[in-house]
Amino acid sequence: MLFAKNTRVYLASRSPRRRELLRQIGVAFEYLPLRERLPRGPDVDESVLPGESPEVYVRRVSLAKANTGWSLVAERGLAKLPVLAADTTVCLGDTIYGKPTDTVDAARILAKLSGTVHKVLTAVTLRFERNMETALSVSTVRFRALSEDDIRRYVDTGEPMDKAGAYGIQGLAAVFIEELQGSYTGVMGLPLYETAELLTRFSATGVR
Repeated sequence: MLFAKNTRVYLASRSPRRRELLRQIGVAFEYLPLRERLPRGPDVDESVLPGESPEVYVRRVSLAKANTGWSLVAERGLAKLPVLAADTTVCLGDTIYGKPTDTVDAARILAKLSGTVHKVLTAVTLRFERNMETALSVSTVRFRALSEDDIRRYVDTGEPMDKAGAYGIQGLAAVFIEELQGSYTGVMGLPLYETAELLTRFSATGVR
């Protein structure tokens, strides 16, 4: 499907990968970054709740980002456009691996994923006024066994630091991946099929 030139959204994300992917499918967007760090603290608490499954977690955070983005539109008196938000997490069983806190944590996560088959979940949410929908992309990734040297060299590049699971499929970590079942763009952080479906449904209701 191709989108009309007047298809525009607010992107409630700091991710350069998501910006790149939206441009790829010809969707115009306004950048609406959410605060992630101190001193004022994050706009959305991404802590995992006790007993929360990866599927429930990633949907909840994506919804929270979309709601926060819509609140910012209202607070700032911005033109009303749909708010697009997404959240990505990596899980091994029920254990969730988000963005590493530092290089030691990045190395720990990569050692856990080494030689495993793990899942990458990305939830994408679109909100306009009271209308809000979420779609979930689930992909399975097989990592080859990583040596300590592999991990050290990769962590030293700095690439793992802002990525769920401490790796980026579109970067140097591509050489770690033996097999992918699912959505390449979902693993990158914005599943384009699901995103396009949401945008098409919203467009059908007259929302631009």
